Order: sequence, then C-alpha cells, then structure tokens
Amino acid sequence: MPAQLPWLEPHDPFPSPESAWGPNDPAPGLLAAGGALDVKHLRAAYGQGTFPWFSEGQPILWWAPDPRMVLPVAEFRLHRSLRKTLQKFAAAGDRCEVRVDSAFGQVIRACSSTPREGQAGTWIVPDMVQAYEALHAAGSAHSVETWVDGRLVGGLYCVALGRAVFGESMFAHATDASKIALAALVAICRVHGVALIDCQQNTRHLASLGAREIPRSEFLRQIGVAQGLAGGAWRFEPVYWNQLLAPHSTPLA
Repeated sequence: MPAQLPWLEPHDPFPSPESAWGPNDPAPGLLAAGGALDVKHLRAAYGQGTFPWFSEGQPILWWAPDPRMVLPVAEFRLHRSLRKTLQKFAAAGDRCEVRVDSAFGQVIRACSSTPREGQAGTWIVPDMVQAYEALHAAGSAHSVETWVDGRLVGGLYCVALGRAVFGESMFAHATDASKIALAALVAICRVHGVALIDCQQNTRHLASLGAREIPRSEFLRQIGVAQGLAGGAWRFEPVYWNQLLAPHSTPLA
C-alpha cells in the first residue's frame, strides 16, 4: 500500500520533498494535496523543489519528482536549423524582438489554451492563471516573449528565485516561436550566471535541446545554492544573442 498522501490546510508547511511517492506508488513524485495557491506558498514550494500540477475538478496537487528533468544552460543544443532561425530573427531589427514581462497575462493564457499532443485538457486552470499572475506581480514569475511585426507569436513563462529558474510552459503561434523564446531564456541565464533551468517533466522535445534527468537530491542541492544568489535584471538585450551565436560556437547537425 502507498504511504498516505498528506492533506494540507491553507497554513500548513510543505512536507519534505524526499517524502513524495516513489516509483512503486500510484503517482510517483506526488507529495501532497490541498494547501493554497498564493504567493507565499508558491515561493515556499519552489524554494524546496515542489510545484503544483492538477486538472480542473481536482484539488491542488503538489509534486517533487525523482529524478528531475533540467536543462543545464551550458549544454543547450543549438541545432543548425535553429541557429539559422535565430540568426535571421536577430538580423530583422525592429520587426522581430524578444520582450520580457511585457505581456505575462497573454503568455500564460496562450499556454493554457494551446492544444498539446496527447493531452485532452490543460493543467493551467483559471486558479493557476490567477496565482501565477499574482506571483508575476510580486516579481517572482516572468515571461519571455517572441514578437514579430508587433504581434505576440510565442513565448514561455517561468518562476525565478535568485538564480534558481523553473520553466513552466511554452506556446507557439508561429514556427519555432517557442524555441526562440527558450533560446532567449538560455541567453539571459548565461548572462546572469544561472546554471540550469528546471523542466520538471521528461519530454523528447526538451531532451533534444539538451535537457536531462538528475537525481532529486542533486537538484535540491543546486537550487538551494542558486536561490541564495542575487538574480540579474529580467530583460533581454540583442547583444545577448552572442551567448548562442558567437562565431566560436559549433552548430549541431
């Protein structure tokens, strides 16, 4: 029988991530249910490597999977086709630009409404949208946006505590628009000394870009150090593309 899942009242502290359900339990990585989706609880959750993930009609479910999928920013795979896309995007001047935090609400709603392969619905339910907009207003959630001819065509949103960055979701309404936003996030992280981006779950798409699994214990160690370091300013400058497009870097086939 699996261990009993803790039920959290709104003011209860989170259980230790190490107490999450294991590989032989019904939902590996599930840590607790209940609690509250406010700024205080979200910061506390991410600070200990825990995140909310649930569907409409379910209680708030908190997860701390082992292993954890992360993207070490130094290992980001810039394939030849994406390099060409970024070079063209960067050379387009004012027609194409990356913006940060200019349209957080639009980004999270687009992530919520974009169909996903193999998913019948979305986990970005209205309560989650409201909660992350509050976290954004408090300075701990950010959007990285791809704009073309004044139109938002793709982007992502993430959570940041110091130099610990936790990716949440991406969307694209144009070819490679979400990949451009992710590449921009990687460049921002390189500029500001962020070592890895949390990806939460293992997907082939993320693995193709350099993400890999690490033990939860190592993940917790790294974010424990990173969140204690001062984070950089959340903005994107065109010169940041040099972090990925410098002549000495070798594209992958």
